[in-house]
Amino acid sequence: MKLLVPLSLLALALAVTAANDGLMVCYYGSWAVYRRGNGKFDVEAIDPAICTHLMFGFAGLGSDNKIKVLDPWNELCKDSGKCAYNRFTALKARNTNLVTILAVGGWNEGSPKYSTMSSSASTRKIFVDSSIELLKEHNFDGLDMDWEYPTQRGGKPEDKVNFISLLSDLSTALHANNMILTAAVSAGKLTIDPAYDIPGMAKHLDIVNLMAYDLHGAWDPYTHHQSGLYQYPDDTGDNVYLNQDFAVRYWIDGGMPSTKIVLGVPLYGRCWKLDSNTEEHGYYAPARNPGPAGPYTRTPGFLGYNEICEFQKKENNWVVEIAPGMKEPYTYSYSHSRIWCSYDDHDSCVEKANYAKSKNLAGMMVWSIETDDFHGICGRPFDLIKTLRETFTGGDIPTPPTLPTTTIDPSAPPTTAPLPPPDDNCSRPGINADPENCHHYYLCTVSVDNTYSAQEELCAAGTLFNPNASICDWEDAVCAIGSGICKNDCP
Repeated sequence: MKLLVPLSLLALALAVTAANDGLMVCYYGSWAVYRRGNGKFDVEAIDPAICTHLMFGFAGLGSDNKIKVLDPWNELCKDSGKCAYNRFTALKARNTNLVTILAVGGWNEGSPKYSTMSSSASTRKIFVDSSIELLKEHNFDGLDMDWEYPTQRGGKPEDKVNFISLLSDLSTALHANNMILTAAVSAGKLTIDPAYDIPGMAKHLDIVNLMAYDLHGAWDPYTHHQSGLYQYPDDTGDNVYLNQDFAVRYWIDGGMPSTKIVLGVPLYGRCWKLDSNTEEHGYYAPARNPGPAGPYTRTPGFLGYNEICEFQKKENNWVVEIAPGMKEPYTYSYSHSRIWCSYDDHDSCVEKANYAKSKNLAGMMVWSIETDDFHGICGRPFDLIKTLRETFTGGDIPTPPTLPTTTIDPSAPPTTAPLPPPDDNCSRPGINADPENCHHYYLCTVSVDNTYSAQEELCAAGTLFNPNASICDWEDAVCAIGSGICKNDCP
């Protein structure tokens, strides 16, 4: 007789790795494979022992309502691809407790097509069925729904109801296949109120990844902390809502069990260029422009933690301070383009993990693993992730169980044939910019006849393709790069 385990227990077994062990959810931004120098981060750079759950970001949504592979050359094996999906899930051989999940959506995808897909049972079924097929094909353990955001950014008012229907359909199908459903959600009250039916979400989600960051950034004309644990004493108006403590309490008060919430911590800083070389360098200092791009992430207004700590290690003119009443640092340098960054470090990670534990949360989450100090240039490798997990659990990270090694790696990509010569749209496989139009880019694969096949991808409204970072990025951030980038699309 076959023993039937309740679906809720199956989900729990995948969601929680051991008794009294907290979750450590780590997102991976797969485009980091295209970064330069010490910033380059491929799947094999992931330490599979330090996270309980790994999220591959991102898959997308096609015009046919099916889940869509966004970078086939990097993520699939066919056409001399790099097999990143298979290599990612193969990390479970080095940690058999590891849960690998495919995240779908993200900021670049926008909202309108998800709004359309979720609006009817038939289109939802197309998405759900295609998702299950893709997850099974590549040995993922679940799906992370990262729609940013229902009813917002071109969405429709009925998204709030349709999102619950989508989660219900996904949950039923995933649990029937011994997989879990998670979602990345906003920490902002002004987004939460119109977008989310929290009790409805609680019925269907196994884990809620609370994106408690990007609460402030270069879109504000003044400095502030992007991931403050508590309200800054001088905050007024809507800024009183823009802190992690408010977001956690608001989700719990709204009906989400604390034991399903993981608290997100950014492994990067949001940066401004101070308006002047004055002594005004605290919160609310005038700063109407983003800080300069870093050498790896190459996006104005944004620096990975690895970039920040390397700057501080190599240059002695960086000042680090903590504002009164706050728990996390900010740093500035007048000689480095008057840059000012809010970020998290070792000590603030201790504070936030202890806070999450005190609120009986499920654990911690980071965006994203490839901007931690993974080379260990400033200390031990992956110090921020390790600190969050060790603090939350109150112990060392255990040595994970592994599978016996084999002489043949079934996930290894095939031998790469010589690449075809460049054509009008493609200079190499993978993501390619259009130098004349930053509203789109091309996904290029190598066909069987050793020529390029180009698929056009549009950037969401309000974004442009950043050829330095190989992503669609904020329009203002891309235009701030200068040097002729997107000159036809920037004012």
